[in-house]
Amino acid sequence: MSISNNSFVAIFSLLLLSSMQCHAQLSSTFYDRTCPTALTTIRTSIRQAVSSERRMAASLIRLHFHDCFVQGCDASLLLDETPTIVSEKTALPNLGSVRGFSIIEDAKREIEKTCPGVVSCADILAVAARDASTLVGGPSWTVKLGRRDSITASHTLAETDLPGPFDPLSRLISGFANKGLTTRDMVALSGSHSIGQAQCFLFRDRIYSNGTDIDAGFASTRRRQCPQEDQNGNLAPLDLVTPNQLDNNYFKNLRQRKGLLQSDQVLLSGGSTDDIVTEYSNSPRAFASDFAAAMIKMGDISPLTGQNGIIRTVCGAIN
Repeated sequence: MSISNNSFVAIFSLLLLSSMQCHAQLSSTFYDRTCPTALTTIRTSIRQAVSSERRMAASLIRLHFHDCFVQGCDASLLLDETPTIVSEKTALPNLGSVRGFSIIEDAKREIEKTCPGVVSCADILAVAARDASTLVGGPSWTVKLGRRDSITASHTLAETDLPGPFDPLSRLISGFANKGLTTRDMVALSGSHSIGQAQCFLFRDRIYSNGTDIDAGFASTRRRQCPQEDQNGNLAPLDLVTPNQLDNNYFKNLRQRKGLLQSDQVLLSGGSTDDIVTEYSNSPRAFASDFAAAMIKMGDISPLTGQNGIIRTVCGAIN
């Protein structure tokens, strides 16, 4: 059988493309040969950080989330301001609230001692989120690896693509759908608000609204630390019952009209997500399983792989 030159070129191109796509896929064994100690090194750093401050677990999960929602899971969020980079750190959803950068830098510094130039900051963020979850009683999952780091950031996308505390349900659903995540994924990921804290100015309107969607006693309790004026930065736990435990209490709170943020309570407001909230409130296992699966899917958002991007030496700067 003879094959024309054109056919041969076409077949070769298909094989090459297939090879590139396989190469570009993330894999849990990505560093097994090049840096076998990477995962244990990261875990040691995260364990130290969370044992020093339990709230840091929520902050590290949020870092990964806020990174992935802006031009993919590429550690763009970690880049500091320079003459040529407008940092995502100063975008409104991140300013004064996103934290834990030094923990990621510490883990990176330790890894660089044994495997210089091998492990990306984007992968460290993904592993740190998983480790943070397990350290506060949440689920574990197998983290896929092989992401590379961006050489750009997008302050503009950070302003538009991250969900906000006042978003209506329709906007939450569409915002997650734009990233390839289902409504169920969105509700499961919202369960990360089982840990962490929010600043007074983000829930003030809700606790002074006298609305039918908030428990009066809960609102009264929250007002003590959040006056109608001033003290914008006062913190309150997103889950009053088990504030340092990643569990399904967040969903039980919603059923009692005790969601702290408007974007929390809107998940149980007569809409399409009510049944999911009810299911998770009744089944810790269903929540844990779906949360882990959604975190894996989120970690798959537009990674840089293969020859794209770089491996940063320091997470806050381009080499």
